[in-house]
Amino acid sequence: MHRIRQVHGSDVVVVDAPAPPGTRAWVVSGDGGVADADAVVAVGTGACVVVLTADCGPVALGSPEGIHGAVHVGWRGLVAGVIGTAVETMAALGASAVVAGLGPAIHRCCYEFGMADLDRVAQEVGDEVRAVSASGAVALDLPGGIRAQLRRAGVPLVVDVDRCTACGDDDFSYRARADEARQALFVWSTGPGTVM
Repeated sequence: MHRIRQVHGSDVVVVDAPAPPGTRAWVVSGDGGVADADAVVAVGTGACVVVLTADCGPVALGSPEGIHGAVHVGWRGLVAGVIGTAVETMAALGASAVVAGLGPAIHRCCYEFGMADLDRVAQEVGDEVRAVSASGAVALDLPGGIRAQLRRAGVPLVVDVDRCTACGDDDFSYRARADEARQALFVWSTGPGTVM
């Protein structure tokens, strides 16, 4: 299993494969070490990749060639373009097509946000991230921003849990309840054409 220490940026780690030239990816070995990054990509079977989230968006990526990845996406990751960087890395490794799944994340109903930071996100992602919370305050639509960046990268979203981490008790939320526990998104390939 390969996981990363999420730092709210755009760095991608490639597990047990050469980092593609011209990408911002770098390589870790299969020793299970932890690296500072917000996306981890692996090639073929035998490598399970994971990200941990409390309110940020967990994104699973897969391709017919068995190239797969896990991405941790918060608002800073949206601004930094972590989704696009992960998809570019997968393509450089040989992925002909990439599909995505989005797990539970904080939604606009609960994600009140400062106007200056919202303007910054909207400048990079588009105005679809602008929202209003359940209480009527300015808010960020994080899943909407993730969907927009996936569309921009040409990646269809084939699974969308569409559940707010802050609204209920089924998921961990740092913002709503100061939960110290995290959701874990595991992604692996059992061979060409299959990603779990």
